[in-house]
Amino acid sequence: MKEENMRIGVYPGSFDPLTNGHLDIIKRASKLFDKLIVGVLRNSAKNSIFTMEERVALINKTLSVDPELHNVEVIMFEGLLVDFVKNSGASTIVRGLRAVSDYEYELQMAMLNKHMCEDIDTIFFMTDIKNSFLSSSIIKDVAKNGGSILGLVPEVIVEDIRNKMSE
Repeated sequence: MKEENMRIGVYPGSFDPLTNGHLDIIKRASKLFDKLIVGVLRNSAKNSIFTMEERVALINKTLSVDPELHNVEVIMFEGLLVDFVKNSGASTIVRGLRAVSDYEYELQMAMLNKHMCEDIDTIFFMTDIKNSFLSSSIIKDVAKNGGSILGLVPEVIVEDIRNKMSE
């Protein structure tokens, strides 16, 4: 299929690190698009533990063990999300929601993005109930303090996260 005829979505985030909640959204969103781009952004408002390259590597490592995710590509970006989406040939932003507080922030961002580019839509995925408490911050805190992150992040990257947090 030619790229101009493809349905392309972008799931942006810092993914510092990738959680099972993120992976659930990736899996579900990948079924709606011919191509799903996981956009790993440099967020100057957050103090990342993992470099952008490490985050991309962790996501790619996770994707490599699931053949159903063959249509998912991971790309780093900086700057405005709408510019990244347009430059990627996409027309849809994918976002996950855990709670009402997420919705309020995400609605603001969706409206701002729509204001900046009318051709870009945002779709929201409600988190699976089993992941509703997960965040990258929680994962980092648990791992840093020696707790088990098994079942909270993709199993294939558990050791990578533990090793990074023990540095």
